[in-house]
Amino acid sequence: MEIKADRWKLRAWRPGDEPSLARYANNRKVWMNLRDSFPHPYTPGHAAAWVESVKDLAPVTDFAITDSADAIGGIGLTVLDDVHRRSAEVGFWLGEPFWGKGIASTALKALTEYAFESFDLIRLQANVFEWNLASARVLEKCGFICEGRMRNSATKGGQTIDQLLYSKVLD
Repeated sequence: MEIKADRWKLRAWRPGDEPSLARYANNRKVWMNLRDSFPHPYTPGHAAAWVESVKDLAPVTDFAITDSADAIGGIGLTVLDDVHRRSAEVGFWLGEPFWGKGIASTALKALTEYAFESFDLIRLQANVFEWNLASARVLEKCGFICEGRMRNSATKGGQTIDQLLYSKVLD
């Protein structure tokens, strides 16, 4: 499964992605903007376990963001359940050398289109730590609206912080 996103591609994670995944994911600045389930330090063992866990997903919900040679980040969605079954949470990250180049916005636009076309969804949502203004801007550029601030809703790096809740609703 591949999704073309300008000069970049979103594709299923596959064996061989482990070295670049470990290289770009093993960065405290990346980790500080993600949930604690994303480990730090990020080792080759973590990369191998991740690729093994998602390489055969059908349908694909977790994608590598790739340039011509390497996996430089990740993006995905989690379809929610029960009364939230027509909603999904999205998340994304990029290796630090690729920040500020419009890649995350391009990838999120492509994932958003894929999500609404491929799943019975009417809503996508994302939580952003209060200090992560770059990710908030990516969401806004992709048509997500800030619905509110969830006060003291997360603890990261020893700090309890607010999160911003963004959503995009299918009209």
